[in-house]
Amino acid sequence: MTGNWEWVMGNGEIELWVEEEEAGERLDAFLADQLAELSRSRIQKLIGQNQVLLNGEVCLSKKELVQVGDRIRLTIPEVEPLNIEPENIPLEILYEDNDLLIVNKPAGMVVHPSAGHISGTLVNALLWHCRTESGESTLSGIGGIQRPGIVHRLDRDTTGAIAIAKNDHAHIHLQQQFQTKTARRDYLGVVYGVPKTEQGTINAPIGRHPVDRKKMAIVPLEQGGRQAITHWQIKERLGNYTLINFELETGRTHQIRVHAACVGLPIVGDPDYGSGRSVGVNLPGQALHAWRLRLQHPVSEEQIEAIAPLPSHFLTLLDILRRRAGR
Repeated sequence: MTGNWEWVMGNGEIELWVEEEEAGERLDAFLADQLAELSRSRIQKLIGQNQVLLNGEVCLSKKELVQVGDRIRLTIPEVEPLNIEPENIPLEILYEDNDLLIVNKPAGMVVHPSAGHISGTLVNALLWHCRTESGESTLSGIGGIQRPGIVHRLDRDTTGAIAIAKNDHAHIHLQQQFQTKTARRDYLGVVYGVPKTEQGTINAPIGRHPVDRKKMAIVPLEQGGRQAITHWQIKERLGNYTLINFELETGRTHQIRVHAACVGLPIVGDPDYGSGRSVGVNLPGQALHAWRLRLQHPVSEEQIEAIAPLPSHFLTLLDILRRRAGR
């Protein structure tokens, strides 16, 4: 997507316009593609609440097909009172100011509350860390009451750098960077297998698994898959294993894990897409770490680079594999 939208300052609204490549899409699908942090179900709810205008008129149908030149204005309602409890969970802070927070998320931490995960999440920790003396949250509310400040996500057992928006302006600015691919995310992952080349690109659409709805899979575009592109480069060969740097061009759910598995290089320790081979190391999950996040500050426009140190279990894995490989 081209990121063809802007924040209407002071009005709590987002204005979007349709370009040629999006013509013919359903309205809810178009908005979900453009505004990744708003779920499709939430967008449909906003349409039902008359919060979406199409060319100045209230849009009553989520199935409306958008056309070239259409202008859409979506109103983000005032944030509802939060019913998620703040929790005093320590955070490893990589960068922080009044607009932006970047933390090094540990393994085992879910980013936001959901069924079965109502406490111990990153959001619970953020609500404690980002609040006024009177206890009010200072996080962006665009993501809804369950995702305050959340601009992008990491899987529960994927560690590393994640950006948090402290206000709505920062949220929109950061989200636009992820949408237009000016924000860059680099991951280190240990895979089982040995690539034949030193680097490459995986371009394969990803969608919900047709049988196991909790998983993702390679799904053709015509069957509902969404474009997904991952660039990779070998950092170190470790016998039958390889340390690889992955750079995301798109940000689909489980993207690196699905792409790595589809080319026969599953991430070590991945419980869903892995090979099932034991490496003799007690891993909390997949050996995948978001080690670098590069973006533009939402206010100063300064280039920010946050580096997240590797977690201890990842370092132990590398040490054991190096010794096995005779390093």
